[in-house]
Amino acid sequence: MKDGRQRKNVQLGIFVEIVQKHHQSSGELTKGVVQKILTKSKNHPYGIKVQLESGLVGRVKNILD
Repeated sequence: MKDGRQRKNVQLGIFVEIVQKHHQSSGELTKGVVQKILTKSKNHPYGIKVQLESGLVGRVKNILD
């Protein structure tokens, strides 16, 4: 499985699981397709922040492609 903390692994149109800000304590994951990559740096310890096609924003935990 690819690492969701590395920006090079996160591309537009891929299927991922994210954790939204208000679910960080519970770890609840949301599945969706990446529409926009919001993190500018090459990597992030908690996952690259993305916006899904559904409009939800969160950090990538798993790349499901």
